Amino acid sequence: MTWEQICEDPHLRDLPYKIEQDKYGHIVMSPAKSDHGEYQAAIAALLKMLKDWSILVECAIETPEGAKVPDVAAMTRERRLPHRGAAALPIAPEICVEVESWSNTEAEFIEKRSLYAAKGCVEFWLCSESGEMRFYRAATGEKLERSEICPDFPARVEI
Repeated sequence: MTWEQICEDPHLRDLPYKIEQDKYGHIVMSPAKSDHGEYQAAIAALLKMLKDWSILVECAIETPEGAKVPDVAAMTRERRLPHRGAAALPIAPEICVEVESWSNTEAEFIEKRSLYAAKGCVEFWLCSESGEMRFYRAATGEKLERSEICPDFPARVEI
Protein backbone atom coordinates (compact mmCIF):
# COMPACT_ATOMS: atom_id res chain seq x y z
CA MET A 1 0.00 0.00 0.00
CA THR A 2 1.06 3.58 -0.53
CA TRP A 3 1.03 5.94 2.43
CA GLU A 4 -1.93 7.78 0.92
CA GLN A 5 -3.88 4.50 0.67
CA ILE A 6 -3.06 3.73 4.29
CA CYS A 7 -4.31 7.18 5.34
CA GLU A 8 -7.55 6.76 3.40
CA ASP A 9 -8.32 3.22 4.62
CA PRO A 10 -11.29 3.51 7.03
CA HIS A 11 -10.25 0.30 8.84
CA LEU A 12 -6.98 1.91 9.96
CA ARG A 13 -8.30 5.28 11.15
CA ASP A 14 -9.06 4.46 14.77
CA LEU A 15 -6.18 2.15 15.66
CA PRO A 16 -4.64 2.96 19.05
CA TYR A 17 -1.12 2.58 17.62
CA LYS A 18 1.34 4.70 15.74
CA ILE A 19 1.52 3.39 12.17
CA GLU A 20 4.57 3.54 9.90
CA GLN A 21 5.74 1.67 6.82
CA ASP A 22 8.76 -0.50 6.24
CA LYS A 23 10.77 -0.45 3.01
CA TYR A 24 8.47 -3.11 1.51
CA GLY A 25 5.33 -1.03 2.05
CA HIS A 26 4.13 -3.17 4.97
CA ILE A 27 2.37 -1.49 7.85
CA VAL A 28 4.32 -1.41 11.11
CA MET A 29 2.43 -0.61 14.30
CA SER A 30 4.03 0.52 17.56
CA PRO A 31 1.96 0.28 20.73
CA ALA A 32 2.53 3.10 23.20
CA LYS A 33 1.63 3.68 26.83
CA SER A 34 -0.45 6.67 27.91
CA ASP A 35 2.55 8.76 29.01
CA HIS A 36 3.84 8.65 25.44
CA GLY A 37 1.03 10.89 24.19
CA GLU A 38 1.39 13.22 27.14
CA TYR A 39 5.08 13.72 26.35
CA GLN A 40 4.17 14.37 22.71
CA ALA A 41 1.72 17.08 23.77
CA ALA A 42 4.17 18.66 26.23
CA ILE A 43 6.98 18.75 23.66
CA ALA A 44 4.67 20.23 21.02
CA ALA A 45 3.52 22.91 23.47
CA LEU A 46 7.11 23.81 24.39
CA LEU A 47 8.09 24.02 20.72
CA LYS A 48 5.59 26.85 20.31
CA MET A 49 8.43 29.07 21.53
CA LEU A 50 9.66 28.85 17.91
CA LYS A 51 7.63 31.75 16.54
CA ASP A 52 6.39 31.35 12.96
CA TRP A 53 7.18 27.62 12.89
CA SER A 54 4.73 24.82 12.21
CA ILE A 55 4.59 22.29 15.04
CA LEU A 56 3.43 18.86 13.88
CA VAL A 57 2.49 15.74 15.82
CA GLU A 58 2.88 12.39 14.03
CA CYS A 59 3.50 13.74 10.54
CA ALA A 60 4.54 11.17 7.95
CA ILE A 61 7.78 11.65 6.03
CA GLU A 62 8.46 9.78 2.78
CA THR A 63 11.78 7.93 3.02
CA PRO A 64 13.44 5.21 0.94
CA GLU A 65 12.47 2.83 3.78
CA GLY A 66 8.76 3.73 3.69
CA ALA A 67 6.80 6.42 5.52
CA LYS A 68 8.29 7.18 8.93
CA VAL A 69 6.42 9.21 11.53
CA PRO A 70 8.25 11.26 14.15
CA ASP A 71 6.25 11.80 17.32
CA VAL A 72 6.68 15.58 17.12
CA ALA A 73 8.31 17.78 14.51
CA ALA A 74 8.98 21.46 13.91
CA MET A 75 9.55 23.14 10.58
CA THR A 76 9.66 26.69 9.37
CA ARG A 77 6.40 27.83 7.82
CA GLU A 78 8.12 28.64 4.51
CA ARG A 79 9.40 25.06 4.35
CA ARG A 80 5.98 23.68 5.36
CA LEU A 81 3.64 25.71 3.14
CA PRO A 82 4.41 24.03 -0.22
CA HIS A 83 3.47 20.65 1.33
CA ARG A 84 0.19 21.48 3.09
CA GLY A 85 -2.38 18.76 2.45
CA ALA A 86 0.21 16.09 1.60
CA ALA A 87 -0.41 12.63 3.05
CA ALA A 88 3.35 12.37 3.66
CA LEU A 89 5.96 15.10 3.52
CA PRO A 90 8.58 14.69 0.76
CA ILE A 91 11.07 16.54 3.01
CA ALA A 92 11.73 16.28 6.73
CA PRO A 93 11.06 19.05 9.22
CA GLU A 94 14.18 20.74 10.59
CA ILE A 95 13.53 19.15 14.01
CA CYS A 96 12.25 15.57 14.38
CA VAL A 97 11.50 14.25 17.87
CA GLU A 98 10.94 10.67 18.97
CA VAL A 99 9.52 9.75 22.38
CA GLU A 100 11.09 6.52 23.56
CA SER A 101 8.86 3.58 24.35
CA TRP A 102 9.48 0.09 25.69
CA SER A 103 8.96 -1.23 22.14
CA ASN A 104 11.74 0.88 20.54
CA THR A 105 15.36 -0.12 20.00
CA GLU A 106 18.54 1.96 19.73
CA ALA A 107 19.04 0.65 16.17
CA GLU A 108 15.57 1.89 15.22
CA PHE A 109 16.38 5.42 16.41
CA ILE A 110 19.72 5.44 14.59
CA GLU A 111 17.97 4.37 11.39
CA LYS A 112 15.24 6.99 11.79
CA ARG A 113 17.79 9.73 12.49
CA SER A 114 19.66 8.80 9.33
CA LEU A 115 16.48 8.61 7.21
CA TYR A 116 15.23 11.98 8.49
CA ALA A 117 18.67 13.56 7.92
CA ALA A 118 18.69 12.35 4.31
CA LYS A 119 15.40 14.21 3.85
CA GLY A 120 16.74 17.46 5.35
CA CYS A 121 16.26 17.13 9.11
CA VAL A 122 18.81 19.25 10.97
CA GLU A 123 18.28 18.08 14.57
CA PHE A 124 17.02 14.75 15.90
CA TRP A 125 15.77 14.74 19.49
CA LEU A 126 14.96 11.84 21.80
CA CYS A 127 12.74 12.06 24.87
CA SER A 128 13.21 9.23 27.38
CA GLU A 129 10.32 7.55 29.17
CA SER A 130 11.13 9.80 32.15
CA GLY A 131 11.23 13.04 30.13
CA GLU A 132 15.01 13.44 29.74
CA MET A 133 15.82 15.09 26.40
CA ARG A 134 18.80 14.25 24.19
CA PHE A 135 19.66 16.37 21.18
CA TYR A 136 21.65 15.23 18.12
CA ARG A 137 22.91 16.70 14.91
CA ALA A 138 20.81 14.66 12.47
CA ALA A 139 23.41 14.32 9.71
CA THR A 140 26.23 13.02 11.92
CA GLY A 141 24.60 11.72 15.10
CA GLU A 142 26.82 14.05 17.13
CA LYS A 143 25.28 14.61 20.56
CA LEU A 144 24.60 18.25 21.33
CA GLU A 145 24.62 19.79 24.79
CA ARG A 146 21.35 21.53 23.83
CA SER A 147 19.42 22.27 20.68
CA GLU A 148 21.12 24.79 18.44
CA ILE A 149 17.83 25.64 16.71
CA CYS A 150 15.84 26.01 19.93
CA PRO A 151 18.46 26.59 22.67
CA ASP A 152 15.85 27.44 25.32
CA PHE A 153 14.20 24.02 25.07
CA PRO A 154 14.54 22.32 28.47
CA ALA A 155 16.76 19.32 29.14
CA ARG A 156 13.79 17.62 30.84
CA VAL A 157 10.10 17.64 29.95
CA GLU A 158 7.66 17.44 32.85
CA ILE A 159 4.23 15.83 32.50
